[in-house]
Amino acid sequence: MPQRETLLHQKISVAFVCLGNICRSPMAEAIFKHIVKQKGLHSHFDKIDSFGTAAYHIGELPDYRSEQTCLRHHITVDHRAQKIAPKHFEAFDFIFAMDNSNLSNLKRIQPKHSKAHLSLFGKYNEKSDQFPAIVDDPYYGGINGFEFNFQQISHFTEVFLKNEITNK
Repeated sequence: MPQRETLLHQKISVAFVCLGNICRSPMAEAIFKHIVKQKGLHSHFDKIDSFGTAAYHIGELPDYRSEQTCLRHHITVDHRAQKIAPKHFEAFDFIFAMDNSNLSNLKRIQPKHSKAHLSLFGKYNEKSDQFPAIVDDPYYGGINGFEFNFQQISHFTEVFLKNEITNK
């Protein structure tokens, strides 16, 4: 994992990954960008993006329920689905999976000696009694699943920024 002192002095790149890149990961990208901008931390970041481990939806817009949920919180989602590739493991410092299945897929395609640090985004969790570390796929459920994902991802973002960037 990149050292905290290094993170404070260089721009870093962060990627979020789910299966199809239409629900959880584009939501995570949008929330992360929004909170980074709100906190005035954009100078710490080079790239913030999201990907899927599967190619089911390449080029598609995010699921309307992800967009709708973000818009209710005054966050715009601007993304087209894309698939993660081995080259991205050199382009990003942190690659966060939404669940164990996607983490396993990422580990399988990660080139040896790549710079990317892989983990569940849910490892940045200070409310484990309220939020599980796994960001479940809300695709086959109702809008409440998307709202729960929004709350989880917002919390994980705040904890990541506090622990890895602002060191407060």
